[in-house]
Amino acid sequence: MKENLAAKYDHKKVEEGKYGSWVEKGYFTAGDKSKQPYTIVIPPPNVTGKLHIGHAWDNTLQDIIIRYQKMRGYDTLYLAGMDHAGIATQAKVDERLKNEGISRYDIGREKFLERAWEWKEEYAATIRKQWAKLGNSLDYSRERFTMDEGFNRAVRHVFVSLYNEGLIYRGYRIINWDPEARTALSNIEVYHQSDPGKMYYFNYKVTETGDTFTVATTRPETMFGDVCVVVNPNDERFKHLIGLHAVNPANHEPIEIIADDYVDLEFGTGAMKCTPAHDPNDFQIAERHGLEKPICMNPDGTMNALAGKYEGMDRYECRDLLTKQIEEEGNLVKIEDIMHEVGHSERTHCVVEPYLSQQWFVRMKPLAEDVLNNQDDPAQRINFYPERFTRVFEQWLENIEDWCISRQLWWGHQIPAWYNRQTGEMYVGEEEPADIENWDQDEDVLDTWFSSALWPFATLGWPEDTEDMKRYYPNTTMVTGYDIIFFWVARMAFQARHFTKNRPFRDVLIHGLIRDEKGRKMSKSLGNGVDPMDVIDRYGCDALRFFLTTNSTPGQDMRYIPAKVEASWNFINKIWNASRFVIMNLPEGFTKEDVNLSSLSSADLWILKRLNDVISHITPNMEKYEFALVGNEVYSFVWNDFCSWYVEMSKSSLSSEDPAVVKGAQSTLFVCLDAIVRLLHPFMPFVTEEIYLTIPHDQDSICLEAWPEPVKEAEGTDLTDISRLISAVSRIREIKNINGLKPSARLDVMLKDLDGNVIPYNGELAAILQKMAKADWNDSLEGDLTVETIDHGSLYIVSTQLSSTEEELKKLASEKERLEKEIARSNGILSNANFLKKAPQKKVDEEKNKLEAYTKQYQAILERLAVLNG
Repeated sequence: MKENLAAKYDHKKVEEGKYGSWVEKGYFTAGDKSKQPYTIVIPPPNVTGKLHIGHAWDNTLQDIIIRYQKMRGYDTLYLAGMDHAGIATQAKVDERLKNEGISRYDIGREKFLERAWEWKEEYAATIRKQWAKLGNSLDYSRERFTMDEGFNRAVRHVFVSLYNEGLIYRGYRIINWDPEARTALSNIEVYHQSDPGKMYYFNYKVTETGDTFTVATTRPETMFGDVCVVVNPNDERFKHLIGLHAVNPANHEPIEIIADDYVDLEFGTGAMKCTPAHDPNDFQIAERHGLEKPICMNPDGTMNALAGKYEGMDRYECRDLLTKQIEEEGNLVKIEDIMHEVGHSERTHCVVEPYLSQQWFVRMKPLAEDVLNNQDDPAQRINFYPERFTRVFEQWLENIEDWCISRQLWWGHQIPAWYNRQTGEMYVGEEEPADIENWDQDEDVLDTWFSSALWPFATLGWPEDTEDMKRYYPNTTMVTGYDIIFFWVARMAFQARHFTKNRPFRDVLIHGLIRDEKGRKMSKSLGNGVDPMDVIDRYGCDALRFFLTTNSTPGQDMRYIPAKVEASWNFINKIWNASRFVIMNLPEGFTKEDVNLSSLSSADLWILKRLNDVISHITPNMEKYEFALVGNEVYSFVWNDFCSWYVEMSKSSLSSEDPAVVKGAQSTLFVCLDAIVRLLHPFMPFVTEEIYLTIPHDQDSICLEAWPEPVKEAEGTDLTDISRLISAVSRIREIKNINGLKPSARLDVMLKDLDGNVIPYNGELAAILQKMAKADWNDSLEGDLTVETIDHGSLYIVSTQLSSTEEELKKLASEKERLEKEIARSNGILSNANFLKKAPQKKVDEEKNKLEAYTKQYQAILERLAVLNG
């Protein structure tokens, strides 16, 4: 046991060195087979850079769960790992090479991958340091990376299995193309936003008749890939033109006018240009009519040879110059300014180009249906917290489209498909062909989410039947933001269901996004991002963690407000100072065996009963992931009940001449502080460790401690007397302030219960009243008495010691009005048949007790008003 805590709380000294000691001593390593397993899925941060504030929120929630469940007696596994983040990491390495004056094409694929692995090692080391700074109780002995050798085997196995089952195929489709990253994107890697644009109206001349009609488009540059004009077969305006030809104003070539039901009679001009290689709807029309699908752009967003004199020009520059050309030729009708939804790359934010390309796809319908079918089975369903996100998850699966999984990158899992140089034959397998010298491997890599989707089970050694897989799968809880339910949660769900015949995890805890103080999304452009490491340097890890978990409910966004982080630091400082008070009042050599709760004062019993109430309230909320409710209730108990009231009340007992009373107060102070640090340990691992090791303790670390249990000696305690006293102290302090009296001014008071019976003098409580309110308790008082309502009764004070009659009348009128509103509210609730029918009986009884108390207090006020109004 240490001698004492430092006079001042210093988060840097408190947090220094502890984490390394915890890891070194193996406190976070899973494997106690005498206990039930509990596993957390960590969303692996990508190796593109440092952890951001969102990661800190993720990690804190996960770590709270793991530390709590470990204290509850589970064998907890919080597995460390990182994601290779294909597009993002390649962009970072490309940027580094660019700064060196070279590109990946200058050094080739092999050398580029060496540089990418160097990047990974550099930033993986940074991330581990940040994990340590955040206090994450990760099992580093099992750390994984989505491109390690084990993951590579798992990815190949999954790809080949799905291919052999006909669930992966290669084909030409219109995909989302990122011209900046030069890769395909899946639908959920594209976000749509309302952008300003223009609608261009051009005249088309019919070759055979000389008639003209108008076609509108937002993308004139794609006209070089047009193969026809499409009209509705039932449109009387164009029926006579079907089968004829019109001149394309962009390149002056004739294109056929065809009919298709897809064209909406009421939309636009009724005539639509068809560009099969650059629009998904046009692609379907071309499929139905057997049309060619010419591509008019290069992968980098410039125009190709089909654009003639515009070849090599950027698509937007081509748009402007082509429009000017068409105008000069007299075929521009008008240009309208519009706002329209435009797809942007989630990675590079450039405008996505619909692009015809040969890609690899996963056939999603059968996989999604398998997950949905199991959502009706309580033993197999994935439970979302909050529950409303279940529908979000299921709706996406119900409306799912095939998933484009190939990416035109070098960093990632290279697709396990090879093409024979002589025959053109394609081979797909987990191992390369025997005569590899005759084969070329597909140059594309898999979408990052393809490997990330295997995280819950591949990290445990799958496809091998490992001991970890048997013990820790399926995982227990997954924590993530609502923004990646589609990216990651759904994909883990169908891959797990298909390959393990089980759900990947039982629960998914959803949190929101962290916004700035004004509610804006954090972004580089706004410069409002927050580096969690900077926050930790200023306020400490514990303050950041407590802020992140007590200022938002599951599924909701949260605002980062520095003043609230500071408030968390102030709370920790409050705990620190209270701990010093407890330690200073424990006798030298005090141990846990010295705790004696056989002679407890009313105040001792009150705080222990309140502690029991807190434990009984927050434990089920911990199980439901309601950490804000937990944190706020513990905060209120520590700040108000323990520090503001009990610590002050205990001073009377600690100065008692009765050794048993002193022992009871000392024991109660220790029991409460010991429980407080254990209750707060999941939220504040560092400061609770420091305090725990300073007070009497059984374990080498609080990391090995158990979750607090209710104190048996306080069970069944009636809190009426002490609650009445606390209310009286508060009201006396308030009265002194209102009447301009000094806090030390002496008052004579008398207490009555709700039935108007005088509360007999109680020496123990009277000592507290005198010490905390500087008021003398009397069994009876003579003369004119002012009445005040308090919990469980009324407070009477000699009027001459207070203010004028006018001031008292004003105060009583205000209290009378308040009680009338409370009585009306209670009567309204108790007259509501629906409430009486559905509410628990305990809730109904509580409301009835409130009404009875309000009514009796109201009667006391009326009696005093009658006296004053004489």
